[in-house]
Amino acid sequence: MQPDLWVFEKQAYASGYQAVAGVDEAGRGPLAGPVVSASVILRPGELGDSGITDSKKLRPGKREALYDLIYRKAVSVGIGIVDAGEIDRTDILKAALASMAAAVDNLYPCPDFLLIDGCFPISSAVSQQTIVGGDSRSISVAAASIVAKVTRDRLMMRYHLEYPDYGFDRHKGYPTRIHRTAIERFGICPIHRRSFRGVRPGG
Repeated sequence: MQPDLWVFEKQAYASGYQAVAGVDEAGRGPLAGPVVSASVILRPGELGDSGITDSKKLRPGKREALYDLIYRKAVSVGIGIVDAGEIDRTDILKAALASMAAAVDNLYPCPDFLLIDGCFPISSAVSQQTIVGGDSRSISVAAASIVAKVTRDRLMMRYHLEYPDYGFDRHKGYPTRIHRTAIERFGICPIHRRSFRGVRPGG
């Protein structure tokens, strides 16, 4: 039997909350590009039969289709982006949490409860619950994971047009052999994360 992906949202509604947002990020592991987060408020019970799940479990075409569906059906969608320079100035965890907080700030109407993927809370006055593996356990978090992933992939496709030597259209900045070989051959470009192993000298 399939798990009830609405269980965390139902618990929040039962506690009196009315606008529950799922929050997730994409792009903690790449050597280049931003970390992107999304926050999504869904109408209670909607999209339960749409196939929404952890974005990593979906083929690109299915992610794109669900991305469009989420934008059509959601009460609100917020996006937060932190670039490579800020990742280098702080660290990837702080940058990811900051992008999550920005995504929540960009929601309208404002949520009154957050379901956060992972084990770290974000800087927000809104009540929140962290959920390890939330992108597979909460439909709102899963929806946020899809929006964050598609948004970041599209950004990396644009970066490919600016920096075509690196193959960003293929690996989206992740540390593949093609990407590492391109760094060795061409050096780094402005969107590389200089603090990351594999990018920094001697790394």
